[in-house]
Amino acid sequence: MSIIYVLIPIAMLFVLIAVGVFFWAVRSEQFDDLDRQGASILFEEDKPNKAVKAHSDNPADKDSNAESQ
Repeated sequence: MSIIYVLIPIAMLFVLIAVGVFFWAVRSEQFDDLDRQGASILFEEDKPNKAVKAHSDNPADKDSNAESQ
């Protein structure tokens, strides 16, 4: 029965922390645009990937392509 005297304050502390984090997120505008991040994975970016461009500029790849033709 004495454990309840420890568990209740710990539970209240967790609730206060969760409420504080929630209000911090609302004030820092974390929930303003919920659709943008979900839709961003569906569309390709306009800019080419630097890794792909760097790979195509590699002179060794051009030599191997010339040999295979």
